[in-house]
Amino acid sequence: MAYDLEEQEQIDTIKAWWGKYGNLCTWILIVVLAAYAGWTYWNNMQQTNVRNAGKLFDQMQLAITAKDNAKVQRAASDIQAQYGKTAYAEMSALTAAKAAYDADDLKEAKAQLQLVITNGTDDEYKAIAKVRLAGILLDEKSYDDGLKLLSGEFPAQFESMVADRKGDILVAQNKIPEARAAYQLALDKTDEKNPSHQLIQVKLDAIGGAVAKAAV
Repeated sequence: MAYDLEEQEQIDTIKAWWGKYGNLCTWILIVVLAAYAGWTYWNNMQQTNVRNAGKLFDQMQLAITAKDNAKVQRAASDIQAQYGKTAYAEMSALTAAKAAYDADDLKEAKAQLQLVITNGTDDEYKAIAKVRLAGILLDEKSYDDGLKLLSGEFPAQFESMVADRKGDILVAQNKIPEARAAYQLALDKTDEKNPSHQLIQVKLDAIGGAVAKAAV
């Protein structure tokens, strides 16, 4: 097939460009395709991992219903070892901590909660773990460690829970003015329709109620 002069010049230009940059373009295309394939594989693996972790978590729920703490702990260990990058790892640790606590295995409960605090990526799960661990430390009379755990920043929705737990520890230390302030903060941060609002009020009243504000 014959080409006119203009077409031939365009073909020659394309050939020259390809001769200079074709190899580079080929490698770029390979890299892009490889990256896409890798991303697709990773995404599929993530979905598979989430599904598998979810099945193990369902088994944990059955073990909890059966009050089989040993099985709960084994399932949590499997999830954390095999699917540690999924949200189920933190969920399983919190669940296992509750099961261990109910079984009077405080050592395991503390270990599971500390795992979430140390390795967790979800701020809400970490906040829950800190409040629960502070409760165990309160039971163990490790008051300073409990208060230290509750220091620092927490998600806004946990401010009431944290203040309430601080109040409990401060009462145990017989630091009544500080406890009143903590309970009052917890009360202020809790909606009146929330069932915990009344409980916090009872705690506050039990230590003399809120400090009266000075008249202006």
